[in-house]
Amino acid sequence: MTWFTGIVVYLLIWWTALFAVLPVGTQPDPEGDPAAGGWRGAPRQPRLGRKLLATTLVSALIWLAVYALVESDWLSFRSGWLALPDN
Repeated sequence: MTWFTGIVVYLLIWWTALFAVLPVGTQPDPEGDPAAGGWRGAPRQPRLGRKLLATTLVSALIWLAVYALVESDWLSFRSGWLALPDN
């Protein structure tokens, strides 16, 4: 995997993990005040900083697993059970 491919894969994993982490621990505001900038159903305390940090850590772990899988011979089209037949 080249460095460019690694960055692209990490960004794809990061965005996917972000949308998985965003609803965790969110409690909606049942009343909400539109005059104060709030809205009924909007999260009271979204804690975006914590969620961005958690997303970064989770995606780094997933990226390391993907990198190890891609670089290993276990999932290879050049050798092993997935190899294409020689003509």
